[in-house]
Amino acid sequence: MAEDVKLGLRENVGQFTLLVIANAFVGGMIGLERSILPQIAEAEFHIAARTALLSFIVVFGITKAITNYFTGALANRFGRRNLLIIGWALALPVPFVLMYAPNWNWIVACNVLLGVHQGLAWSSTVVMKIDLVGERNRGLAMGLNEFAGYIAVAAVAFGTGWIAESYGLRPYPFYIGIVIAFAGLILTVLFIRDTRHHVAIESAESSLPKLRNIFWDTTIRDRVLGSVTQAGLVNNLNDGMMWGLFPLLLAIKGFSLAEIGTVTAIYPAVWGLGQIVTGKMSDHFNKQMLLFLGMLLQGIALLFVAFASEFAHFVVLSVVLGWGTAMVYPTFLSAIAQYTHPHDRAKSLGVFRLWRDLGYAIGAILTGIVADLFSIPASIVLVAVLTIISASIVRIRMSA
Repeated sequence: MAEDVKLGLRENVGQFTLLVIANAFVGGMIGLERSILPQIAEAEFHIAARTALLSFIVVFGITKAITNYFTGALANRFGRRNLLIIGWALALPVPFVLMYAPNWNWIVACNVLLGVHQGLAWSSTVVMKIDLVGERNRGLAMGLNEFAGYIAVAAVAFGTGWIAESYGLRPYPFYIGIVIAFAGLILTVLFIRDTRHHVAIESAESSLPKLRNIFWDTTIRDRVLGSVTQAGLVNNLNDGMMWGLFPLLLAIKGFSLAEIGTVTAIYPAVWGLGQIVTGKMSDHFNKQMLLFLGMLLQGIALLFVAFASEFAHFVVLSVVLGWGTAMVYPTFLSAIAQYTHPHDRAKSLGVFRLWRDLGYAIGAILTGIVADLFSIPASIVLVAVLTIISASIVRIRMSA
């Protein structure tokens, strides 16, 4: 009943915990592709051009970005839980396609499904957690959400790399995905409840003004929201590059599949674990400074990645890059939530996540072209410079 609804992390710990577990399953679906899909493209489908190889990330990024926008727009109308259930239903075919795809076009098409699933499922769990906790501990809530998702990305990326090293690239690494997809759907249908009553209570108590135009205010017009949005786009631009080109860079340098799986797992593992700390930090420290330092740290780490050669170097740089990303990721979401009215929140988060996840596609296209024309290290240097510029925008515009 609506009259029994209370806001707060402690007051909603049961449902909050279920949503954390659900988002771990969502992250696990991304981890399926994180360490071995570029190798499958080259070894099984003989795709040499970086631009063509990264097509799966382009399709994933665009599809997820558009779905994020519509998830935000539709959340109030159809309910967060219903969108989460649809997202899980669309995930069910993904591991089977990855196991048995006869050509690369099937993999690309599969990433349309994966992108829609991620847009619906991850966006829904984000908004539902924010709904539950109210104003207090919002950063901690986002830290726990992103921690669960990216620890799962890391664990599954490591697992698929290890399985591929021992048993081959397909089909065995993707058996994990079958378990994850069915577990996520069952958990959502049987145990997770909608949060619309929590939104109604917070809306009645909020003194924040509503945005004049949610899309344009979030995209660029509002100096705080616009600064956060551009940083989110650049963050995922460099993550898209790491997803697609980092495993290839390591392979060129002679590392084994198990070593590649280890290094590519460290980055999201630190990213995930770090958010338990940085999420709470964003509740107590200046959000602008956390965003600036996190983006700057990412840019510096990427510059060194371009010229690294030893396994230990890549391990250390993956840790630094993961920590920089951990500083910004929960802060993005808590900042958007803090500066928008509860009624506008889902739509504003949808707009932010639209631009943020378009970064995957922009990063894959841009770095693929540069890698084909010049080299993979040249792509990494370009992305590093863009990331440092983004940090500067946060530093200057958010405090203007």
